[in-house]
Amino acid sequence: MFTGIIEETGTVVSFEEQQNSWRLVLAAEVVTKDLQMGDSVAVNGCCLTAVAFDAGRIEFDLLGETKRRTSIDRVGLGGKVNLERALLPSTRMGGHFVSGHVDGTGVIEAIEPRGKDFFFRIKPDADKLKYIVSKGCITVDGISLTVSEVDESGFAIWLIPHTMEVTNLHAKQVGDRVNLEYDLIAKYVEKLFAPFG
Repeated sequence: MFTGIIEETGTVVSFEEQQNSWRLVLAAEVVTKDLQMGDSVAVNGCCLTAVAFDAGRIEFDLLGETKRRTSIDRVGLGGKVNLERALLPSTRMGGHFVSGHVDGTGVIEAIEPRGKDFFFRIKPDADKLKYIVSKGCITVDGISLTVSEVDESGFAIWLIPHTMEVTNLHAKQVGDRVNLEYDLIAKYVEKLFAPFG
């Protein structure tokens, strides 16, 4: 479980197919502190298991399913990814409960500086819009954010300069794909009220 408060941005060193998985290697400093083998780390919002690390490097094995459902393989060598270690019981909950299970991706349709803030518009898969509500929580590339508006084709978020500075969003462009995780409660409510059979 995560909070969606990004600890640092890491850099993609390599992403290569191996015999049984895809190996992602990142350069990172903060999240490797106190890390144990097998610990979970959110990488652009995707919960991955650390399989090797040292003071400035961390490695993960990805399933084909992870590669298909997320935007990680589109980041590219030298690209920036948002990183967060799993929360501890004593952690402050500054964001919202984030599972690290990416539901899909969305396409950035607009990035606009507006006054001191930044406006982003994102288009998710049409069948996922039902999980998004105005003033509700959403996770974009692992970042806990508040939805400012929703319509029939997408949603908007506003970012303060700090969020742009300390996450990978400052490097994003219109047309880029981002990982999305929708609010867990909405998905459970849907399941509870869905007809069985």
